[in-house]
Amino acid sequence: MEYRRLGASGLLVPALSFGAGTFGGRGALFSAWGDTDAKQARTMVDISLEAGVTMFDTADVYSDGASEEVLGEAIRGRRDQVLLSTKAALPTGPGPYDAGSGRSRLIGAVEGSLRRLGVDHIDLFQLHAFDAATPVEETLGALHDLVRAGKIRYVGASNFAGWQLMKSLAAADEHGFPRYVAHQVYYSLVGRDYEYELMPLGQDQGVGAVVWSPLGWGRLTGKIRRGQPLPEGSRLHQTAEAGPPVDDEVLYDVVDVLEEIAAETGRTVPQIALNWLLTRPTVATVIVGARNEEQLRQNLGAIGWRLEAEQIARLDKASATTPPYPYYPYYRLADFARLNPPLV
Repeated sequence: MEYRRLGASGLLVPALSFGAGTFGGRGALFSAWGDTDAKQARTMVDISLEAGVTMFDTADVYSDGASEEVLGEAIRGRRDQVLLSTKAALPTGPGPYDAGSGRSRLIGAVEGSLRRLGVDHIDLFQLHAFDAATPVEETLGALHDLVRAGKIRYVGASNFAGWQLMKSLAAADEHGFPRYVAHQVYYSLVGRDYEYELMPLGQDQGVGAVVWSPLGWGRLTGKIRRGQPLPEGSRLHQTAEAGPPVDDEVLYDVVDVLEEIAAETGRTVPQIALNWLLTRPTVATVIVGARNEEQLRQNLGAIGWRLEAEQIARLDKASATTPPYPYYPYYRLADFARLNPPLV
């Protein structure tokens, strides 16, 4: 396993992390993802640790907290071998205090996650969404106190816009609060919006990308092809509307190239899609999920080898779309591009 520094921090994370969204199986959305119980989860953790996957990501909203509970059971007795990453801010109930990132809400959310996980600290705690109603200074102050209390070690954000992340980083610098070292983002071959603003921001400010849904919300599995109906057993039948939008023609073009490279390399379509992400600037770790051992072992095959530069270029071309303003001039016009060299 390759280990990478998480942003401008001292924390080393594995290039692949395990996403526990399939643990628990409560609710319409998460039951469609999976219903892994504690016994099955322990096997998943065994396989992951054997491969060097030491970071496990969850959230308080996953299966109404059951994901954290199952993950906690699965790591019992080996806390010192794992990094735990969880998130809070999205609504967990209908009440006025069940959402957001105000001080009271965050302190309660962290205490709840610690209880469900059965641990005394969280290695990486991320805000699941930006709370526009709460001053960033209040949020960061609460996180500062939680770090000083030893309940969380590092802080990050998830699903922030560029201005929201930059505003938070500036406030952290001004007041001496902990900076976000991670941004958990959607990024895939059929969803490259991260590259336009958030990636340059991450490189400039030392914020590492923790990538969620790297297979395009289940579309880059090799089972979805041009001219064929959605497979009968695909979870997209139940979850497509909840995930990021994807242009079908871009998807089919990308899958065509993935299949060509699969034939050239002897790798699977998902392994190639994951490996492409590991070549991208600012990417610290890619979260992979699995409903069973076979899926997990296949995803783990995405590491230990590298795509050729020519293969990466073909995937780049097939997945490219025109960025929105004000980004497109920097990609399409030479005078703009001269002022903004490619990230490395």
